[in-house]
Amino acid sequence: MLRIRGSAGGTALTGTLYEPGEEPPTFRGAPDDDAPYVWVCDAFYEVESGGQLQRIGGEEKRVAFESPMPRGFADRDRAIEAAKSHIRTQFARLGVPEVDVEIALGVDDATP
Repeated sequence: MLRIRGSAGGTALTGTLYEPGEEPPTFRGAPDDDAPYVWVCDAFYEVESGGQLQRIGGEEKRVAFESPMPRGFADRDRAIEAAKSHIRTQFARLGVPEVDVEIALGVDDATP
């Protein structure tokens, strides 16, 4: 497993890339077993009301979360690039510019 973490505005988002031989989680919508690389990560967006209050870049924003959307890939490099793009997209949904998102690979889940 490779942890891919994006951080910006004082918060972070971490997803998991399951590699060949590892068991990705099984749930409705998960790709079939033929995909050697499987990316799983939350998705979120800003809402006017409801959601969860988050402080991002010094501003309070209400954020709603979607169920993880697993994606399968045949190639490791393509999977990593898609994971980075996914993370940047989630931050962009909250108004954080792509250039402000720092991406790290191999980050331990226990890291604050």
